[in-house]
Amino acid sequence: MGALRPWHIAVLVVVLILLFGAKRLPDAARSLGRSLRIIKAETKSLHEDDRDLAEKADAQAGYQPLPPQAAQQAPYAQPQQPPYANQPYQAPQQPVAPPVVNPVQRVREN
Repeated sequence: MGALRPWHIAVLVVVLILLFGAKRLPDAARSLGRSLRIIKAETKSLHEDDRDLAEKADAQAGYQPLPPQAAQQAPYAQPQQPPYANQPYQAPQQPVAPPVVNPVQRVREN
């Protein structure tokens, strides 16, 4: 039960020949082979791209980062506040919309 037997394959071949015809089957197999080759080449190039990116990342990992500025300051120094820290908060002003003018009225006035 569930095993593929030779007569199953024979029935499948007969059905395919009846559906597609004897002339179209070789063309279909050829195009399927081309498609599989393209897919194989693309996946291979993707793996190569991943390897190249990993090599670049490893090369960049060798660089030493600059020391942070906080480490250069004395440990007892207070951080400086920005110059606007003591000013009260002012809400941003909304732009004023121009007055609405009726176009018919504008034509009558001119």
